[in-house]
Amino acid sequence: MSEENNNAAAPQAAPAQEETVDLTLNDLSAIKSIIDVASSRGAFKPAEMVAVGTVYSKLEKFLDIAVKQSQAAQAQAAAPNA
Repeated sequence: MSEENNNAAAPQAAPAQEETVDLTLNDLSAIKSIIDVASSRGAFKPAEMVAVGTVYSKLEKFLDIAVKQSQAAQAQAAAPNA
């Protein structure tokens, strides 16, 4: 019982600050490649392939749009101001 009382009376530690997580387009592209390799090696069961394929297609479309936006932003930044 004395151990329970000690634990209950112990001050709570201050909450740790959240660590910043950076997820880049390169990371997402790597995930796409991992899904591609895993599926070609038979890592997914047939019943799972629909879900995997859906996520893969969404990721592919997102990356295509993000790359185009990034290229447009770089072109705009490189263009001289008129």
